[in-house]
Amino acid sequence: MRNWLLTLTFILTIASAFGQTPIGGTKTQQGGNDRLNLVSSNSGRINAKTGHMVFYIPVYEHKGNTLSADSGYIYEDEIKRQFFEAFGNVVITQPSGTVIYSDYLHYDAAAQHALLTGNVKMVDKGSTLTTNHLTYNMRSKVGTYTGGGRIISQGDTITSKNAYYFELTSDAYFRHKVVVRSQNVKVYTDTMRYNSQSKMTYFFGPTNIKPVSSQKGNNENLYTERGTYNTGTGIADFNKNNLYTEGSKFLKGDSLHYERAKGVGEAFRNVVFVDTTDKFYAFGGQGLYTQSEESIRMTDKPYIITVVKEDSPTPESDSTATSTEPKVVEKEKTTKESKTETKTEISNTEEKDNKNTELPPVRSVRDSSTRESKMDSVYMTADTLFSQMILVKDYKPLELNLSRDGGKMEVDEEIDYGDENDGVSDSTLTNQKDSVQSDIENTLKPIVEKEIASSKPLIKKDTVKTTAPAKNKPAQGIPNRIGDRQNIGSTLKADSVLRQKAVVPIANQADTLINNALRIAQSPDTVINKTDSLPKAQSDTAKTRIVRAYYNVRLFKSDLQAVADSVYYGMQDSMFRFMGRPMIWSQGSQISADTIFMQIVNQQLDNALLKDNAFMVNAVLDSVKFNQLKGRKITAFFANNSIDQLFVDGNAENLVFSENDKTKTITEMFHDRGGRIKVKMENKKLIDYKTIHKVDQKVYPFKLVTQENEILPGFIWRPQDRPTSKEDLLNRKRELPKAEEGKEEDTKGKEKSKESIKEDLEDVPEKEESKKEGD
Repeated sequence: MRNWLLTLTFILTIASAFGQTPIGGTKTQQGGNDRLNLVSSNSGRINAKTGHMVFYIPVYEHKGNTLSADSGYIYEDEIKRQFFEAFGNVVITQPSGTVIYSDYLHYDAAAQHALLTGNVKMVDKGSTLTTNHLTYNMRSKVGTYTGGGRIISQGDTITSKNAYYFELTSDAYFRHKVVVRSQNVKVYTDTMRYNSQSKMTYFFGPTNIKPVSSQKGNNENLYTERGTYNTGTGIADFNKNNLYTEGSKFLKGDSLHYERAKGVGEAFRNVVFVDTTDKFYAFGGQGLYTQSEESIRMTDKPYIITVVKEDSPTPESDSTATSTEPKVVEKEKTTKESKTETKTEISNTEEKDNKNTELPPVRSVRDSSTRESKMDSVYMTADTLFSQMILVKDYKPLELNLSRDGGKMEVDEEIDYGDENDGVSDSTLTNQKDSVQSDIENTLKPIVEKEIASSKPLIKKDTVKTTAPAKNKPAQGIPNRIGDRQNIGSTLKADSVLRQKAVVPIANQADTLINNALRIAQSPDTVINKTDSLPKAQSDTAKTRIVRAYYNVRLFKSDLQAVADSVYYGMQDSMFRFMGRPMIWSQGSQISADTIFMQIVNQQLDNALLKDNAFMVNAVLDSVKFNQLKGRKITAFFANNSIDQLFVDGNAENLVFSENDKTKTITEMFHDRGGRIKVKMENKKLIDYKTIHKVDQKVYPFKLVTQENEILPGFIWRPQDRPTSKEDLLNRKRELPKAEEGKEEDTKGKEKSKESIKEDLEDVPEKEESKKEGD
């Protein structure tokens, strides 16, 4: 009888404590749906010390969620709130299908708040989260860890010290030493958001994105302080302090778009591109870099700056324009005609500067190793600037075959000026020509990035609302209570080491890197590399840079300016090709031709060729009159950036006005014609002048100078097209000739013309080669 009473008392106690109806009232009074309900257990016993009923392999149900463990018990506080303590192989299964595993669980039933520790693993429909300490709210579906952890989602592995995971939106926010490892890239940042469904990452602080070592182009890096990157598509969009680097190449802009699959990066607003290998850098409003071509296309007021060394002791003077007062002219014998030779004595008059144009000073970039040399900057702009690295063996250098003795003279048999007896005496001439100074430098210096970890404010939870998933029926029976958690400890330890070694970039790193690159690009070269001296194996893979500028090309230097429709430059032979109505100014001089070639040798201007309709004009007395020199072609050779020799071929003509130094008035005009005009200069002074073949020379007193004879055929003078400053260079284009202004614009024809200019520019080496073979 006594045993029977004890058994009945035990059953009533169990029913009272853990039955469907809570202690102290009915379901309605205590909110029965908010209470934990025991579904099943293997066994149970009362803890003598605490008085708690401990169940073994219990399974509880709460608001559609199932909670189980190796053992656990429920207790209440003074206001009857339930708490569940579970130990060993804890498993929480939610209606959405999300399962959480851990070694320990403390669960607040009223708040539906779970604290899980020890080998915690959370698995939902798209992600797996592992940590050693997780707080999770089953009502809001938000989980948090603060002691280090990782999330794996569709091939992306993300580890950080802190994280917040929102199951309803599949968003996770990471904080402190965040490292993302995907199939193609590694991401290092301090604050990040990640969506497991779209595989989109959102950055809110300094971030580096680097390709994994197995990927092509593993020397590249994407830096930003705010933007997005999709680990699935490889597409990035940045909008704060952005920088793309690939080896020695840097691309920066206010916003940056990058597509990894195409290897294309495009920057917008305040764009800067630098290549420290060949010391090339450009600026513009929009820049497109193509990785496979190693090319950059700059538009929206683009410009290139080249730092050059001024070797001339008097750079303010015009090295190409010199007026002379000849007394006697020497005529050389030719193979077809023989004429009497006489020696000449030549006296120089001082050159008058053009007072109408005052150029602002250009800030020069100086290096400590070259302080003794005066530096200057050359600015070049166009509607489009394109530059590309190509194989040296694919580059076709121009072979103009220029000779310092003048080479073979071009003779026009149909024209013979003769020696007309019209009372005009013989005389000599003045010679004009402008020089260009440019220094294209080629060197390679390593870029060292110093990255220091920094901290950013915590990002608030995203407020995006999504529809809650449909509830499934609670799982019945005993779930898998292990969850493949054997390796969680080792992976978390490895992640901790990885975070310690991770280098998170610091703020404003983009500015630091681009400024360092610009300093390298602007420093003068001390060694000139020659590809010809490389071994064959290296020369086969050696590369060189080409530059194409097309539509409205303009160039500005403190003592030289130029305009053209297009320009082509190759660093291999340092040859400039100015095409499409090219025109160059220096002080009071103007140079024009159908095509102008200029070549740099050993970082100095060496030679120039004005091909077809070559014309040189020098203003006299504030542009009242003009000294003029013309021919089919004009060839110039330079020494120390000043003209050393000059040859005018093909219907050569020279017209020069003599001035009175005291009264500053014009006294006479000298007109010289022949098959070739040769000029020799030294220290910017004319020391020898010769006219060859079919010579016709006349001297006109100023009173006999008329509008008909003071201008040579083909004369053109366009100071309005001349850039006057860097600002003017970027904001004003050359004017169209009056003949073109009067024509009605044909849109289709205009576009066709532009395309033809671009095609001609791209085919410059091939066309020049074919012309040479035809000759």
